[in-house]
Amino acid sequence: MMNDKNENQIKKSELMLDQIQAVIFDLDGTLVDSMWVWAAIDREYFCRHGLEVPENLQQRISGMSFSETADFIKEQYQISDSVEEMKDIWNALAEEKYQREVPLKPGAFEFIKYLKERGIKTGVATSNSRHLVDLTLKARGIDGYMDSVHTACEVKHGKPEPDIYLLVAEDLQIAPEHCLVFEDIVEGIWAGKRAGMRTCAIADDATSQIWEEKIREADYAIQDYCELLKEEIS
Repeated sequence: MMNDKNENQIKKSELMLDQIQAVIFDLDGTLVDSMWVWAAIDREYFCRHGLEVPENLQQRISGMSFSETADFIKEQYQISDSVEEMKDIWNALAEEKYQREVPLKPGAFEFIKYLKERGIKTGVATSNSRHLVDLTLKARGIDGYMDSVHTACEVKHGKPEPDIYLLVAEDLQIAPEHCLVFEDIVEGIWAGKRAGMRTCAIADDATSQIWEEKIREADYAIQDYCELLKEEIS
């Protein structure tokens, strides 16, 4: 049963778009349901090197850019592949799944269309690779709805630092205080807040164990975008 604080936090979602000129989405676990892909890739990649996936791997790399993750795994687990080889392998392993099997989160497409109808700019700020984000947006038919797309590989620091969100806001030419961020991980929420933006946590199966923490850290929280369609559009 939801406690009063959580209920109040979620009820604030009806005010989310007040004075908002741009909405910036994380990709994995936020805009698309894709975190399951990486559990399978981790198993396959580590198995290739005769290793088991470390139990706390996802917690240790949460928020890191694609490149930072490769650097970290290579150093921590003595991987013989070069960083570029690692990234190429991961892209190849993930490509078909992102193109054919990774769906948008419920209500995401309709919510994005609604934002565009209201004249609100949209962007993507992801820790994933440029190859996979471009492929995913095109495959899901939303590439034409995004005004700015950037990855954390383009900035000095990944999440929880604000660099990637500030880059997208600058590209959109919108002041941070008029941006709303959607995120599925705590590090991403911190990144948005450090950038001076409002933040909304979205539920995801891969981070269900930290839902209460996400609610505490974010300005708003939703289970999926259908909530916003009901509250904002009806």
